[in-house]
Amino acid sequence: MKTNNQPIISVIMGIYNCAQTLADAIKCIQNQTFSNWELILCDDGSTDETYAIAMQYAKADTRILLLKNNCNKGLNYTLNHCLKYARGKYIARMDGDDICALDRFEKQINILNQNSNIALVSSGMYYFDEEGRWGKSIPISFPNNNDFIHGTPFAHAPCMIRSEVMKAVGGYSESKWLLRVEDVHLWMKIYQLGYKGMNILEPLYEMRDDRNAYARRRFRFRVNEAYVKWLTYRNLHISLKYYPFILRPIFVGLLPNKIYDYLHKKKLNQ
Repeated sequence: MKTNNQPIISVIMGIYNCAQTLADAIKCIQNQTFSNWELILCDDGSTDETYAIAMQYAKADTRILLLKNNCNKGLNYTLNHCLKYARGKYIARMDGDDICALDRFEKQINILNQNSNIALVSSGMYYFDEEGRWGKSIPISFPNNNDFIHGTPFAHAPCMIRSEVMKAVGGYSESKWLLRVEDVHLWMKIYQLGYKGMNILEPLYEMRDDRNAYARRRFRFRVNEAYVKWLTYRNLHISLKYYPFILRPIFVGLLPNKIYDYLHKKKLNQ
């Protein structure tokens, strides 16, 4: 039986073939110093034991709701499915193969409670694999429109967004051209309506990354990345002189695997 208590934070998590890591991700939520949350899990057609493991946690914790897609739909559809059931004042993200600091929610919610002009807050991240941490990303504290020129100014997985803002922008866009870049399009829609976000520079999130970045990013997703850059430049009124950067994802996608992986790791180890 699910509790009727109104949660402050709704955590949405699309899960897919993450049976080996899901328990650690869920425990990071359960052990947060801020405990007034609900966790909405949606299995996106997993073929391993992901759904069964999630069910065990949902049965044991009334704050957890488990949903299931009838087939693999993609992250943008899956997160929108979760949003239909979200009751919290704030929407937080988490992925089923990552972990986060136990005071992550407390620090993010303090910022949103104290700054009515901030619509979303994310943070820096560590990258790790079975050998430990190997990289770190440190974002810009208060991104403006021009910070979209060279890439996304916010990390998606550690973000927390006001529910009213998520509703105002219509959640995630589900076009096939925005698959794997649904987060950048979401930031664009938020900024297009005049909202602003900020980043906590401290890495409050750890993303599991096997260091084989190229293998995870198919060329068609590079095309999607170029497409969302074009939409962003147009809708946020980025100067025309920067438009050549729209093609950067295409050129990066054409790089040999070893060169791309070297550049990717160098950037995250700076």
